[in-house]
Amino acid sequence: MTTHGASLIDVARAAGVSTATAGRALGGYGQVSERTRERVLAAAAELGYRPNGLARSMVTGSTQTIGVVVTDVANPFFATALRGITDVTSPAGFEVLLANTGGVLEAEQRAVSVMSEKRVDGVIVAAARPGEGAHLRRAMDAGVPVVLIDRQVSGVPEADSITVDNDHAAAEAVGHLTELGHRRIGVITEAGDQLARVRTGNRRRGLFPSAVRLRGYVSALEAAGLPVDAGLVASARYDRESAYDAMNRLLDLPEPPTAVLCTDNVLASGAYRAAQDRGLRMPTQLSLIGFDDEPWTTLVRPELTIVEQPTYDLGARAGRQLLDRIADGAAPRRPQHIQLRAKLVARGSTVPR
Repeated sequence: MTTHGASLIDVARAAGVSTATAGRALGGYGQVSERTRERVLAAAAELGYRPNGLARSMVTGSTQTIGVVVTDVANPFFATALRGITDVTSPAGFEVLLANTGGVLEAEQRAVSVMSEKRVDGVIVAAARPGEGAHLRRAMDAGVPVVLIDRQVSGVPEADSITVDNDHAAAEAVGHLTELGHRRIGVITEAGDQLARVRTGNRRRGLFPSAVRLRGYVSALEAAGLPVDAGLVASARYDRESAYDAMNRLLDLPEPPTAVLCTDNVLASGAYRAAQDRGLRMPTQLSLIGFDDEPWTTLVRPELTIVEQPTYDLGARAGRQLLDRIADGAAPRRPQHIQLRAKLVARGSTVPR
């Protein structure tokens, strides 16, 4: 007969062993003969025993949990990356605690603090503010491995990072447009106010992906011998209406761009609608490139040329990197900064001038 709420003492009594031996057999640590282990496991199954995770973690030092902190779990980019993380960590026996910060630094700080107090075995973080890393430093100092995903963070150079080479991705997109004959190329970006900053220095940490992509846009124009016109850099918030307005501002210029790069998918959708509402024919009157291969990009006509990010692989690599760190324990090791390459997928929204 199955007894609900059975304790370790009940299992030990039923198996005819000491409580310590029963704990070792159920926890998979220490020296226990195979015959004794089988007897204890049989008794536990018969009694319906469920192990106390907290007690086991006090012995093994592991809670078999990891934390994942992202800015917007509803964003398809982070949803796909999360799938990559769980597909790697779940088979290894780890459960995921997820925190959504909404891009608010204080929410991220609380999430990382709570996860550290709960003794997660490690955390993967897409930082709300890449320029603020003191809370991540505290977590690492407390023995919690940190892997950064999608963006590097100032102040924690020892943290592993898995990012996309956004410089190269944006430069390749602009290069595609210059090869097609475009000379006035606009960009719609959340980082429009950082144009002066990205043109000086070569820092990767402390920048959002949008700012790094803006830097790639600038470098590609310079490589093609084209001027960097601040009037062609349109700032937009991370929403479709703001991108819609930004595209209209570019198209209202006395000499509007013949091509536009949008630094993420949400901005691309707003920009695409603005071009449609103005009756512009793409690609003959305007060429457009966005980021991320979302379903809508192949449902519209013409289909949108995009920069396809390895989003699932980004999450899977972050998961594997964190598992490696957890397995290493306190062993010193140089940080791993891995950059994955995006791929330009040319479709009907770009064409030679």
